[in-house]
Amino acid sequence: MIDEITTKCETALGKLHGFSDELLHLGEPITDNRLGEFEAHIGFRLPLDFKYILTKHNSFSLSGTEVLGIDEQFKGSSLAEVYHFEHEEGGNPMFKEYLPFSPDGRGNHYCLDLTRLENDVCPVVFWQHDVLYSDKSEVETCNDSFIAWMDEVVIEWAIEEMNQNDSSQA
Repeated sequence: MIDEITTKCETALGKLHGFSDELLHLGEPITDNRLGEFEAHIGFRLPLDFKYILTKHNSFSLSGTEVLGIDEQFKGSSLAEVYHFEHEEGGNPMFKEYLPFSPDGRGNHYCLDLTRLENDVCPVVFWQHDVLYSDKSEVETCNDSFIAWMDEVVIEWAIEEMNQNDSSQA
């Protein structure tokens, strides 16, 4: 299973690296134990695909879709700071097992549902800040894994947007 996950991650990274520097920002690799320390801090294990991508690029963005990284350098928008805010300070606190990793710019987040970690992956859910959820079952599950989310939301949507821009200029 681990080989399958890393192969999918490398394939997605290959696609990501094919975009121009005008659209793509890639963070530096994580070469220390920040991910392990973060797992200990929040009390949940992170999925392998998410950790693999962050070890290659500690945060990235493509055409406005951002994946947060781990570090104080992100000044208020690191995974740890956003996790703390969304669980402790936000007006509509998230369920503790949700890790917000990608904001949509409107106060909502794509999150990893860390209690559903199975075979080293977990689903991605979409948390709407203005919806009062009474139960986790009300939160939309978007993708079966982080890498599936990355393929669809980050890569496919960027390609669709580029194709729309190309056709509107023709």
